[in-house]
Amino acid sequence: MPSSRWFAAADTAQVAAGVLLRTVTPAEWRAAAVDLARDGARLIALWADAATTPAVYGAFAIADRVLVLELAADAEVGYPGLEDLYPAANRMQRAAADLEGLRSTDRDLRPWLAHGTAPHDYAFVRVEGDGVHEIPVGPVHAGIIEPGHFRFSVVGEKVLRLEERLGYTHKGVERRFTELPIDAGIQLAARLCGDSAVAYSWAYAEALETLSAVEVPARAAWLRALCLELERIANHLGDLGALGNDAGFAFGLTQFSLLKERLVRANERAFGQRYLFDALVPGGVARDLAGAPELAACIAWIAAETQVLRDIYDEHSGLRGRFLGAGVVQPELAARLGLTGLVGRASGQAFDLRVDRPHGAYREFGVRACTSTDGDVAARVAIRFDELFESCRLVAGILAALPAGPYRTAVPRPPAGRLGIGLVEGWRGPVFVALVASPDGGIRRCHPHDPSWQNWPGLEHAIIDNIVADFPLINKSFNLAYSGHDL
Repeated sequence: MPSSRWFAAADTAQVAAGVLLRTVTPAEWRAAAVDLARDGARLIALWADAATTPAVYGAFAIADRVLVLELAADAEVGYPGLEDLYPAANRMQRAAADLEGLRSTDRDLRPWLAHGTAPHDYAFVRVEGDGVHEIPVGPVHAGIIEPGHFRFSVVGEKVLRLEERLGYTHKGVERRFTELPIDAGIQLAARLCGDSAVAYSWAYAEALETLSAVEVPARAAWLRALCLELERIANHLGDLGALGNDAGFAFGLTQFSLLKERLVRANERAFGQRYLFDALVPGGVARDLAGAPELAACIAWIAAETQVLRDIYDEHSGLRGRFLGAGVVQPELAARLGLTGLVGRASGQAFDLRVDRPHGAYREFGVRACTSTDGDVAARVAIRFDELFESCRLVAGILAALPAGPYRTAVPRPPAGRLGIGLVEGWRGPVFVALVASPDGGIRRCHPHDPSWQNWPGLEHAIIDNIVADFPLINKSFNLAYSGHDL
């Protein structure tokens, strides 16, 4: 394959955890991206670092390999944009320009993060024509959620176009990382996106452990997988209830809320925390598992109760009428947009790091990738059910065969200047962390990346030709993070 040459010539001094780094020229940056896109590689993240020598980075995944390209960038000249090859790169490049001052050749010069600018200053793309009008929604919403603006262009009730504006609550967390000791950064990582605390913690820890050349004990690796699957189950339970509620079936919300509450109480008994914000630490986990039989019984009960509820959802004509055919993203479009995680798998994109790059418990038990090609709300609901049952199977297997031994090891201070990478399949999709240590034991640069960057553009397409009233349901079926953008 043409992309193989970029992997073959990678800088072997930076090889770690299956991730390769290659320094490229501007011409090579573009040529490599063309080859990688042609061979079906996925853009995992794109970010910039202007702290010392200005540089832009792109992380790409193909099969079980990950390649990070590093390009020295000139703040005056800019660097070649990749938005025509990877549409999701547009927003990443705009964010990099906002945060680091390094701009690509992308002609979309609009800012992405709102640094105190008013919403009306943003140049939304207008749709012209007879009977076309706009419906602005947000950025402040009726629910307790972070702000985001949705600009609908409609004729009657039919949506012709949706454009999103996010980044309203830019929090400065990438700057905040640089003010912390490197071993304390994991606490901030866990709080970047509250429903993905384990995924971000693991990705950060993996990046740090890669830099320090530390291999965590087997028991610790398995406990991390256990925590990650518990987080996945909790989020799927919450979403399945909310999706039922958005379709007018409040019974579903009540029942799934009960199951989720039972699960987080089991988490607290097992790890001392309901939502596992500080369960993972550099070198392993913060505490050993307690009460494995009780946790196993809880998971078995949740699986059985969820099967009953799935039968109800499948047989309920009202839910079927709302779910089927709503918010369709065809596989061809999903591939073009680079949709990932459960949203991508519901549209035929069978990419799951637990399957493609398995390690630890995932290699031992194997993970069945749950996919569909229907691409509608019904498919995204079905993927949640399928993944929930698969996670219950994995949890049961981990609890039954958990290796003995230590659950944590020491992590020495990593060398300064090198790039460490962490990549974990969170419940939404791949969670990525790039980490560079400073000479004083701090953090020179930390870039976290949420899979919502890839999937928000998919929501803009999913609503086209649907009615405005179906947007809350379609939006919930994606359930993307605002916080992941507001760095």
